[in-house]
Amino acid sequence: MAGAAQDVIETFWRIQDGGDYRQLVPLFAEDARLEDPIWGVFEGREAIAGFMAKMVEEMGGRQIRFTADEICGDEEVAWARWTMHAPEGTRTGVGIYRVKGGKLVFYRDYLDPPAKAG
Repeated sequence: MAGAAQDVIETFWRIQDGGDYRQLVPLFAEDARLEDPIWGVFEGREAIAGFMAKMVEEMGGRQIRFTADEICGDEEVAWARWTMHAPEGTRTGVGIYRVKGGKLVFYRDYLDPPAKAG
């Protein structure tokens, strides 16, 4: 049975599917930490808001979008297996999330290496 963390992450992915990452910011706690394998570490909602604004610009310009392939979680922890879709092809990864009081307090993505050319 899905818990509160899974519910928050399912909402996260519904919002992200729209492409405006800025709308994700209210899901984060004031003291949240976001770790991105490409862009770095962001501490606090304000820093995360700046990162999300950058994501709108970067992902839109590069025609990149993400889809959640599987989401699972309990009351405090969730994970999502996802696919990044780009004009050059796809890559997969996993997001790890911790939720307290209905807000994301920790988010870390792990990106699989690109497939080797034939």
